Amino acid sequence: MTIQIPDDLARGLEGIATAQRKSVEQVAVESLRQLFERRSSPAAILRSIRQLPHPSVAAVDDLEAAILAGRLPVDDQGAFDGRQAG
Repeated sequence: MTIQIPDDLARGLEGIATAQRKSVEQVAVESLRQLFERRSSPAAILRSIRQLPHPSVAAVDDLEAAILAGRLPVDDQGAFDGRQAG
């Protein structure tokens, strides 16, 4: 496959390749591979999650209170139990 890229980008790739003692193709492929791995790999997702701020104790308490307030009482009767035919 041949990809057309602007001259300035090609010169940049050549500079990076020379500095890393690699071919331009190797640098381009490695860069593209890293780009794709960054967004969808499990390690990338884990890194993103770890960068999220931790919730405060008060926020956790508020969440637990909201969960408790939203619970429905347990009813062991079925929808039709206890009704008499009429």
